[in-house]
Amino acid sequence: MRNVVAVLVLAIMSFTAYAQNGFKVVPLGVNGGETDGNLSAYMLAPAGSDAYVCLDAGTVSNGISAAVREKTFSVDAETVLKKYIKGYLISHPHLDHISGMIINSVDDTVKQVYAMEHCIGVMKAHYFNWQSWPNLASDGNAPALNKYRYQQLTESAETAVKETEMSVIAFPLSHSKPYTSTAFLVRCRDEYVLYFGDTGPDEVELTGHMKRVWAAVAPLVKSGRLKGVFLEVSYPNAQPDRHLYGHLTPKWFMKELEILAELAGKAQMRNLNVVVTHIKPVGNNAETIKKELNEANSLGLRLIFPRQGVGLTLK
Repeated sequence: MRNVVAVLVLAIMSFTAYAQNGFKVVPLGVNGGETDGNLSAYMLAPAGSDAYVCLDAGTVSNGISAAVREKTFSVDAETVLKKYIKGYLISHPHLDHISGMIINSVDDTVKQVYAMEHCIGVMKAHYFNWQSWPNLASDGNAPALNKYRYQQLTESAETAVKETEMSVIAFPLSHSKPYTSTAFLVRCRDEYVLYFGDTGPDEVELTGHMKRVWAAVAPLVKSGRLKGVFLEVSYPNAQPDRHLYGHLTPKWFMKELEILAELAGKAQMRNLNVVVTHIKPVGNNAETIKKELNEANSLGLRLIFPRQGVGLTLK
């Protein structure tokens, strides 16, 4: 009898683990640029977990409040901020990717802030410095209050995201030379999500940064282990290349994903979840970008246009 019970328990545990494959995402802010209160920030956790990491943090409190109103969370906003978010992955130190974290830092709990060397250097010198804002971080101008603990990421090295089941690998990006940004490859067990901070296409930026990221994740696409890609599109196709300022248009977005398709195989790209981020909502840009992306989607990607506070699942 005990053996039968043990087998049943193992079967239930296996079924539960299978049923909870993938990741859940809560968009706290989805726009690029000037839309105060709805700027780049995405909470990410493995399915079945409430231990999230925040991918960028342009907007935090407004996004959490929106998610509570949408009933994405069944707890209050304070619980989400202080208990659910375990750390921040910051792709680059522009205010539309970091201001929410800074403003909320006084009321936040102790957390890790993961970023590459340049980004941490800017945070220390220009934000958490007792002039722009109190130094609530672990290094920089004294006194360092040590609430936010800087964790420097090294290119291509895997780092555990503390208090979660996830780990991350960072890749440098070009965000209009000489400015840099970061792509984060987040892993939970044998499943992955790829998040790009702001970036221009290799052909315009004259780098090979995007190609290196695609080469790294192509085997994961082939095996079905890459559950989603977050990639920015800031401007419609009418934007001249000389005025991209380290961003993508629908044309360049698709060209970059076609490079991944060449490495991974076009058949494996069909229905790949691609979350479209950082649209600058000026005039009718959002509608134009969506139309141009859908018309150019010859790869059969599952294009996702996130809404603030509305949760989504990547499987």
